[in-house]
Amino acid sequence: MIKISDLKEGDVVRVLHDGEEREGRIADVSRDEGMACVNNGIQEFWYSADQIIPIPMSEGRLINTLGFEKEQMEDGVKFKKGAFRIVVKDPGNYTNIDLWYREDHRHFNHPLYLHELQNHHLDMTKVPLEQVAAH
Repeated sequence: MIKISDLKEGDVVRVLHDGEEREGRIADVSRDEGMACVNNGIQEFWYSADQIIPIPMSEGRLINTLGFEKEQMEDGVKFKKGAFRIVVKDPGNYTNIDLWYREDHRHFNHPLYLHELQNHHLDMTKVPLEQVAAH
């Protein structure tokens, strides 16, 4: 289950709505109420933590959802967006990754979800990592 306190405006998540999963973007967070307002492109609606599902990081999500460019390397895959880098040591396996931006380097031995990546990006660059427009 996702923690409401981990969510920030702009984070990409999935929600359970009327028995279906829908993707959306966090529009607002009420820590007091333990709810997040999610915009699914059609409407905004408030959801509790048990209705919000984190999205696992994947090559498709990095490229198509967040706008990263892919670079094949001898020892893995690098995803680039501006000066921000993600290195996946074992392509397709997002449990051993490095993030870096200038002198700030972070290593993870566990999978990161998209909203966690977005929050690390914001913390490191001071710029939100936003969802790119659909093509």
